[in-house]
Amino acid sequence: MAQPIIAPSILNSDFSQLREEIAKIHTADWVHVDIMDGHFVPNLSFGPDITATVNRLTDQPLDVHLMIEEPEKWVERYIDAGADTIIFHVEAAADPAALARDLRARGVRAAFSLRPGTPIEDYLDILGEFDQVLVMSVEPGFGGQSFMPEQLEKVRTLRAEAARRGLDLTIEIDGGINLETIGAAAAAGVDAFVAGSAVYKSADPAAAVEELRAAAASAAAEAAEA
Repeated sequence: MAQPIIAPSILNSDFSQLREEIAKIHTADWVHVDIMDGHFVPNLSFGPDITATVNRLTDQPLDVHLMIEEPEKWVERYIDAGADTIIFHVEAAADPAALARDLRARGVRAAFSLRPGTPIEDYLDILGEFDQVLVMSVEPGFGGQSFMPEQLEKVRTLRAEAARRGLDLTIEIDGGINLETIGAAAAAGVDAFVAGSAVYKSADPAAAVEELRAAAASAAAEAAEA
């Protein structure tokens, strides 16, 4: 069984001390970078320049989540900024499968995300074009929201479909992930966990990452034995 992937979101960090804030999560597997344009979601974060700065400050893979309109127009800038995985929203992409093929051709892992109200069944036929799917367990746009457990049904559907077709698919979840919720997500079949407040609002972010990973591993092991 693969080790759970913990990807702290730097949206919850202190941007004025970015070097120190990234150093605090040195135990993390990935660094999750939330990009918001103020249009697709009602919030504005940062863009490719800060992403490139983050890339210079860490050797950890960058998991870049584009919560933006017309992602096709922007992916090249985020590839140049150092993204290892680019996640775009299917609701915002004109042709998700074509964009995924383009990302892979450029040497970047391709991923899509979907809002809580978007059915996953509409996109099962294009799963083979992707390396990863990000299930949103809150409405995208703001940190600190409460976990929506009903979104785990999408995880179960994805896990079953990936197994049926023999796909090497990473399933990620974002929204309200903490020590109280990560176990249920891991048991449902999640591989990678985005955590913001649970990491950066803790007294020791590096230790919080390790606690989350251990909790996810334990829950996944129990589910496998059940």
